[in-house]
Amino acid sequence: MTQAGTRIFESRVAVVTGAGNGIGRAEAIAFASLGARVVVNDLARGNPTSAERVVEEIRAAGGEALAANASVSKAEGAAAIVSTAVDAWGRLDFLVNNAGFGRVSPIWETTETEWDTVISVNLKGSFLMAREASRVMRAQKFGVIINTSSESATGDNYFTSYMAAKEGVVGLTRGIARDLLRDNVRCNAIRPRAFDTLQGTPVAWEKLKRFRETYGVSMSGPHPMGPVQGKAAEVAAIVAWLCSDDAVDITGRIFVAGCGEVGMWAEPTVVQPLINMDGWSLETLHAVRHLLSDGMRSPLLDLPTEAWDLIDDRYRGMLERAIQNQMNEPKTVAS
Repeated sequence: MTQAGTRIFESRVAVVTGAGNGIGRAEAIAFASLGARVVVNDLARGNPTSAERVVEEIRAAGGEALAANASVSKAEGAAAIVSTAVDAWGRLDFLVNNAGFGRVSPIWETTETEWDTVISVNLKGSFLMAREASRVMRAQKFGVIINTSSESATGDNYFTSYMAAKEGVVGLTRGIARDLLRDNVRCNAIRPRAFDTLQGTPVAWEKLKRFRETYGVSMSGPHPMGPVQGKAAEVAAIVAWLCSDDAVDITGRIFVAGCGEVGMWAEPTVVQPLINMDGWSLETLHAVRHLLSDGMRSPLLDLPTEAWDLIDDRYRGMLERAIQNQMNEPKTVAS
């Protein structure tokens, strides 16, 4: 049984990518507090780097940790991160693919470079890390991989490249889970909610909550955002639970995580299927159009102008915050 305050991951080794701040930092600290030895990954920014600062936090609390300042979007970077764990501790039990970011941009303004960068870090990075980790985990006949998707991927504005990458992570998760099923390696994904990070702020939470209360639909995704403001530590607890023995028979699933809520997303299903033994033509489809379209109208089509003004206001706020975060990033100092 999983209990708070116990070292349930004693002798286990975890890698958390993008763990220099935010949700990743909370995940790394959670694993360490439960007894795991942790490789903290992030890009090499600042001196000490953000990953090295988290390592110092973990060590100060009595845990074991190492920093890996490499990019998950490069094959050599992913290999180096996994090697950091295996070379130091001889194994790798948990991989949390948290590294990622989004470009705030409507589809008509998104450049090919922006698209490639977002896909490379979020989707390709998760693939490269899972590929490297799976080779170790298969040999051990044990392991857990947690990928990070997003509720934005289920419906959002001005995040097309990010949405594509994060929903790609969902498909990747299902594929990994099936490939590794016979090797006692499981893989799940989360759609996290945290509003105490650089990307998610209390102001953003209030905007999402107010929009839902005013117009009866969610600004981001089809599901309400949960009853309380999400915290990174709550997401980390859910991730740790998915790696525990409590979740030993759960694989290939997607979870909402945060804002006071945890739950499994339903698998894709066909809605209102109609069967025609002779196949379908334009004429026969026209004859049943009322059956196919019933209840399918998007509620967004009925939003008033002021609702779209709020959506655009959120877009401007996210863009300004992204620019500010970029300006505040510590610059790499040559040693």
